[in-house]
Amino acid sequence: MQITGSIKIDVKTKNLVKRIKPGEIAVIDHLDIDEIAAESLSEKKVLAVINANKSISGKYPNLGPLILNKAGIPIIDDVGKKIFEVLKENDKVTIIDNEIYKDNSLIAKGKILTHDIIKYKMEECKENLEIELNNFIENTLEYAKREKSFIISDMNIPDIKTNFKDRQSLVVVRGKDYKEDLFTIKQYIRDVKPVLIGVDGGADALLEFGLKPDIIVGDMDSVSDKALKQAGEIVIHAYPDGRAPGLDRIKTLNLEKAHIFKAPGTSEDIAMLLAFEKGADLIVAVGTHSSMIDFLEKGRKGMSSTFLVRLKIGSKLIDAKGVNKLYRENFKISYIFGIIFSAMIPLGVIAYFSPPTQRLMKLLELKLRLLLGF
Repeated sequence: MQITGSIKIDVKTKNLVKRIKPGEIAVIDHLDIDEIAAESLSEKKVLAVINANKSISGKYPNLGPLILNKAGIPIIDDVGKKIFEVLKENDKVTIIDNEIYKDNSLIAKGKILTHDIIKYKMEECKENLEIELNNFIENTLEYAKREKSFIISDMNIPDIKTNFKDRQSLVVVRGKDYKEDLFTIKQYIRDVKPVLIGVDGGADALLEFGLKPDIIVGDMDSVSDKALKQAGEIVIHAYPDGRAPGLDRIKTLNLEKAHIFKAPGTSEDIAMLLAFEKGADLIVAVGTHSSMIDFLEKGRKGMSSTFLVRLKIGSKLIDAKGVNKLYRENFKISYIFGIIFSAMIPLGVIAYFSPPTQRLMKLLELKLRLLLGF
């Protein structure tokens, strides 16, 4: 295998995919490549992926490497973090098997993740899953005890202008199948016109579907400037101690419509709580993280806040994650003939009982009798 191309390099894959172009090589530092990252790289039609880290560590069965492999994108794995010292954006490199060259000099070696190697590593991960699940449950319960006061006691909800009264809300998160699920419920969005809440990159998903987010909630690390400028309001997720890393970016953009929401947990948790506390009739969630694998992919060891939030808002929450798989039927040509046949039946009945048609039928009957000699 020999591949030559320009690179885009970033320690955060979600930042890299915003600027990489088809035919370029992605250089990342991504432990356990997740589905969303792999699908994003695949959609960009990258030439290859060079990972400074382990694409499959063995902690859990992450599907990212398998997705890239199926897309025909080679992965040069575990090349070491030194590659970030010797490469810079738009450098040209050549990959020969498991070796990486720049200006004809060898700069790094890695491992080529073939389909068989990926499958073998995935089986190893499954054996470790029970241990990981046990640790995950214990961590979730431990933190739930610490954070329960946040859910039970009065929360300092931002004083936003968006009106939720007698309205439904749609919370969009950049999670698995979020685009497919949004497409599936587009008629619901048109008919009901819910309050649209984009959680970080979920706001850009709304824009892709021609929808303007009423509110963007998050730490502002994966949402575009375009989405932030078009949003009705912005709610910055801050740590319980008041630190809000996303505030600097909002100030840089000179946006004065931002509120601070101090809370533990994830941004999608506080987005749902915001809708609930402001009186939304129903909360529909798309792309949310709700399983152990979801949270391990996000680098979290538990899901205490999500567990507590769903306990509180459960009566109003409809999780539409994966709704696109609920019913998906292939279009068949027989459907067209069925529709035509159904439409012809009433036309045939009307024509049969009309006087001109009856006279024509009588004439045909007389001619037939004369021909047959009756």
